[in-house]
Amino acid sequence: MEATAILLAAGLGTRMRSNLPKTLHKIAGRSMLRHLLASCEAAFDRVVVVLGPDMEAVAKEAAPHTCVIQHERLGTAHAALQAVEHFGTGEVAVLYADNPLIRPETMHRLLERRRRGDSGLALLAFRPADPDRYGRVIVQHDHVARIVEWVDATEAERSVDLCNAGVLCADAVDMARWLMAVRADNAKGEYYLTDVVALAHAEQVRVAAVEAPAEELAGVNSRVELASAEAVVQGWLRHAAMEAGVTMIDPSSVFLRADTQFEPDVTIEPNVVFGDRVKVARGAVIRAFSHLDGCVVGPDCIIGPFARLRPDTVLEHDVHIGNFVEVKASTLGAGVKASHLTYLGDSSVGARTNIGAGTITCNYDGYDKHRTTIGADAFIGSDVALVAPVSVGDGAIVGAGSVVTENVEPDALALARGRQTQKPNWATEFRAIKERAVQLRKAKSGSRG
Repeated sequence: MEATAILLAAGLGTRMRSNLPKTLHKIAGRSMLRHLLASCEAAFDRVVVVLGPDMEAVAKEAAPHTCVIQHERLGTAHAALQAVEHFGTGEVAVLYADNPLIRPETMHRLLERRRRGDSGLALLAFRPADPDRYGRVIVQHDHVARIVEWVDATEAERSVDLCNAGVLCADAVDMARWLMAVRADNAKGEYYLTDVVALAHAEQVRVAAVEAPAEELAGVNSRVELASAEAVVQGWLRHAAMEAGVTMIDPSSVFLRADTQFEPDVTIEPNVVFGDRVKVARGAVIRAFSHLDGCVVGPDCIIGPFARLRPDTVLEHDVHIGNFVEVKASTLGAGVKASHLTYLGDSSVGARTNIGAGTITCNYDGYDKHRTTIGADAFIGSDVALVAPVSVGDGAIVGAGSVVTENVEPDALALARGRQTQKPNWATEFRAIKERAVQLRKAKSGSRG
């Protein structure tokens, strides 16, 4: 039986105080909408997203899924009804895009509970640490007897800690009928999705509750709640990485992205931040206070401490990137070492080459970027500036302090610096002159007194 997920994403999210639509705010580098879509894609056959007018950026994020527009924001039941022509003939679940952390396993349990055959409607419920003003789910004889809003609840009902998450699942025909029957006879004059439960009860249809972890069902409507969701997802990502064979010395200080990829036997020291699209191969060590973004780290590499790998950087086997080294849009061959205070941008470096401290590739001329190519087994001395476009051949040596503007042939020595001169006793004479000047100023000062 096919299943369709309807995602309600038409809300403005005013509590975010942002020009960015609420569902596009990111958690672990991925938008809230994309988090929920990824889970839905794993559990449902079809996903439809309900948007408000002028939400082209959200529609783009939702692609390739079907989007429908709620031209008037008249409530959650009204929003779900805009997608009725896409319900199909199987089951339909209605979810909220500001509940982005529902995991595929929970969605499968919701569908399985509905398919058990003893309930016409299934909903998600949870037990938050502080139930506060959530609607309470009153269960009797294994089914939902009613949902009571906090404002209408008795003291006994408020003591119930099982709360309504608002996610509903039913047969497509039933869901469409109930949505069309919802009335806007409330203080706000809106059509509420939660009224579907009462309509099911009115038809003597049993309602089942599927309990899920509270951390999955907490809504994200403010920057504070966004930060809480970030903490939850970071915990999931760290746990998954360690279960897959990654060592984290201080997991709470490591920040991952939803798409960070590790092979086993990677070690991550404290205070490391990963940006988007990072892949780290087996045996690599990422030392403290390093930042990696859009890069590929090969097997047995050592990165940091205090290193920065920027997008389009590829490190092959056993590359060493040391403290205060930045690499951008560069490929470094196996065994390359750049240990201190170096910038390698738009470059290719051959295997086993050593890059000395303070070396930079001068890749930008104020208008365009240019590449530097360094061969295998080369040695670049300290404090070298390689002015691109330029190449250094295999086995070449570039002397310390050189500014290289022309290509260096293989196995050559390149020296591009002023010749050193020496003047014997100059320092002694210099100090004597300075000392006489000091004494003269003191004498003049004393005579005026």
